[in-house]
Amino acid sequence: MVLRRPGVAWPLLLAANRDEREDRAWDAPAAHWPAQPGVVGGRDRTAGGTWMAMNQAGVVCAVLNRVGTLGPAADKRSRGELPLLAMREGSAEAAAAAIAALPAGEWRGFNMVLADAAGAYFLRGLGHGRAEVVVLPPGVSMVTAHDPNDLGSPRTARHLPRFQAAPVPEPDRDDWAGWEALLGDDSVAEGRADTLCVPPVGGFATVSSSLVGLAANGRRIWRFAHGAPNRAPFRPLHLG
Repeated sequence: MVLRRPGVAWPLLLAANRDEREDRAWDAPAAHWPAQPGVVGGRDRTAGGTWMAMNQAGVVCAVLNRVGTLGPAADKRSRGELPLLAMREGSAEAAAAAIAALPAGEWRGFNMVLADAAGAYFLRGLGHGRAEVVVLPPGVSMVTAHDPNDLGSPRTARHLPRFQAAPVPEPDRDDWAGWEALLGDDSVAEGRADTLCVPPVGGFATVSSSLVGLAANGRRIWRFAHGAPNRAPFRPLHLG
């Protein structure tokens, strides 16, 4: 979930649950890549990449699978490389252009969110050609394995209105309570597909959660829950 509010002290707020196989080992966000000093991200121990990262310029990136593309493929590169490639750039706009210039066919289908205090972008990688860049407008945008704000996604149909109605976090007061409650909601309405915090079933679950704030003055906040957000507390990360 991305909230853009141009002209305010905290123009970019982001919330993200990570759903993954419970047996896929990972490390909490930190500076794991010596070749990219200043980049903080969670590390996937299997492939060495990341699902979400932030650099010192205040660019944040998250990558997701698209519908029907779960898991690796022997002839494709790991999608966890993509955020690290994006982190080479000094703005979200430049990072979006850099990823869109790559041959998307080298990876399985992906959705990507790139943002900084100046703007936010959605990239649609379909496994061929080039990824398409979509500017995310002011207001709330929710991205799942579907396109932004696609009500064909059960999660989006259920939870987008709830995020739109929730109290906006106040990072200066360390008040993220409304969003924390939504991220930790493991209730089911129509079926498992609309649950935001996925309970363990078949070895798959929500394994971590993030809350990010990017300020107009360059201040950065990343609060991380090392586990499902209905059980694990959010704690601030050291961003250097």
